[in-house]
Amino acid sequence: MDHRKVARCGVAVALLAVSACVALPLGPVPFTLQTLVVAMLPVALGGRDALVAMACYLAFGALGLPVFSGMSGGAAHVLGPTGGYLWGFLVGTAMAGAVGRVGLLPQVARDYLGAALSLLSVYAIGTAQLCLVMGVSPAAALLMAVVPFVGPDVAKLLVGVGVGRRVRAALGVRAAA
Repeated sequence: MDHRKVARCGVAVALLAVSACVALPLGPVPFTLQTLVVAMLPVALGGRDALVAMACYLAFGALGLPVFSGMSGGAAHVLGPTGGYLWGFLVGTAMAGAVGRVGLLPQVARDYLGAALSLLSVYAIGTAQLCLVMGVSPAAALLMAVVPFVGPDVAKLLVGVGVGRRVRAALGVRAAA
């Protein structure tokens, strides 16, 4: 990784941390701006660099740095009821990066499809961990931690991809990186 990529990944980690600070409690899962940044990063940086940034963000948070919602951190966050959503960010970023490299679709379609699949993986992994840790049914977990967020998350996804496309163009990052 050259110094520009390291700097971009550092800024991405900072964006993830700041986006987690904008938190409104809505039951066990807070409303944050993280899904906007998660949608933006693979588009703006390319899949590999976005994945590195996401892994660093999760590692920093797991080690106790206050980068998660509510300016908190620690292993209990990634292992607790809402930790699956954090793991979903990592898996979703990897999925968005993989979709970004599929040359059969126009780039704009890859960007939005990757973000949509990323969001679905966040929901799936987050809901699974919520069910396991809290001992609730999948239906109950979906009702408390997914359904209230779908509309706002779709809006954040659209904005995140749009911003990511502009940042990518400004940075001169190759789309399929």
